Amino acid sequence: MERYYQPEIETASREQIKAWQDERLVKQVRHVWDHVPYYRKKMEEKGVAPEDIRSTEDLYKLPFLSKEDLRICYPYGLLAVPLRDCVRIQSTSGTTGKRVVAFYTQEDIDLWDECCARAIVAAGGTNEDVCQVSYGYGLFTGGPGLNGGSHKVGCLTIPTSSGNTERQIMFIRDLNATILCCTPSYAAYIGETMKEMGLTPDEIPLKAGIFGAEAWSEEMRQEIQNTLGIKAYDIYGLTELSGPGVSFECSEQTGMHINEDHFIAEIIDPVTGEVLPEGSQGELVFTSITKKAFPLLRYRTRDICTLTRKPCSCGRTHVKMTKPQGRSDDMLIIRGVNVFPSQIETVLLNHGYPANYQILVDRVNHTDTLDVHVEMTPEMFSDNVGEISRRQKELVDGLRSMLGLTAKVTLVAPKSIVRSEGKAVRVIDKRKI
Repeated sequence: MERYYQPEIETASREQIKAWQDERLVKQVRHVWDHVPYYRKKMEEKGVAPEDIRSTEDLYKLPFLSKEDLRICYPYGLLAVPLRDCVRIQSTSGTTGKRVVAFYTQEDIDLWDECCARAIVAAGGTNEDVCQVSYGYGLFTGGPGLNGGSHKVGCLTIPTSSGNTERQIMFIRDLNATILCCTPSYAAYIGETMKEMGLTPDEIPLKAGIFGAEAWSEEMRQEIQNTLGIKAYDIYGLTELSGPGVSFECSEQTGMHINEDHFIAEIIDPVTGEVLPEGSQGELVFTSITKKAFPLLRYRTRDICTLTRKPCSCGRTHVKMTKPQGRSDDMLIIRGVNVFPSQIETVLLNHGYPANYQILVDRVNHTDTLDVHVEMTPEMFSDNVGEISRRQKELVDGLRSMLGLTAKVTLVAPKSIVRSEGKAVRVIDKRKI
């Protein structure tokens, strides 16, 4: 039987959800207008005032916010409450330029914890469970978000953070951890290490995993589920909006329910900014309607996905988003072709390779090159040279069929690609360096 953390909210009627969104949006626009001069100026430039926003139907009138705005406003330019009302910051794990710093009041943290609690209960969690949080703690939102959600549910929480994989496995076994929260690439690595230790899935108490913070394919989900003997659930979020728990998967595993009492989602054309009809694939845009310290209106996530309101067998009524298909900003354009790392991963997993690979893009003699380094399994590594050559050609053909262009494939020894305990570094684009 499906369980809910807040059934009256998670299974509310569409009319009720719309009423919450209308009321909270109007209030939030006024809050931002009164307290964020930068955004007020953007509204004025677009010729829109708070009284023009009467319901979600008027959302399209508001200007967008982007990562560039956050960079310009660093650190306090988008803060909407006095600093004395803030109790915490979190920050992105971004590698370029200024980091995004997001502020939280205590109420913001309580609401964020509730969103993460909904995700844990949707994955089958109760106060009888032991939840091991192996996301990074500190400025990264993964650890603190799931830690807070686990506390709300009443799980025994093991705040291991990432790294020290053998200790992670020791705690899973000794403390009977039933739910694992971490990045999918780290879950795959834990599974790989368990296998090397001679442990089978039925010797591990885990029953579910909540994995997010990076792109992962359906094939990778199956591999993690088989290796760890669990059901693997997706979770989505951004530091800019709060962190993980903006949306989460239910038992149906066909997309993530967006917590619509806190966030309004739109899909836009990434080039024109035009709002697209439901069911269209495009760029996901979020408006935060309950966050007080750092409320973002019409924030462009750059994630490409689709929204659906098709009734869900789990009974939740909140809109679902598909797993992001890629990003409109870090989508690779190679020789004029749009390439998403997830497409490459799908080909590799379909051919039986572990999800450890690296994509190297360069420009040689004014022409883009695409080189994919793929780790072999120990069995493949012991093959003769002719067999390895055949395998490489097979992957070249598979990638050409998927991408519509030719990639060079280099099969490398097991464990030769550096493992990540946080977000995996999948793409090295030397054209930008």
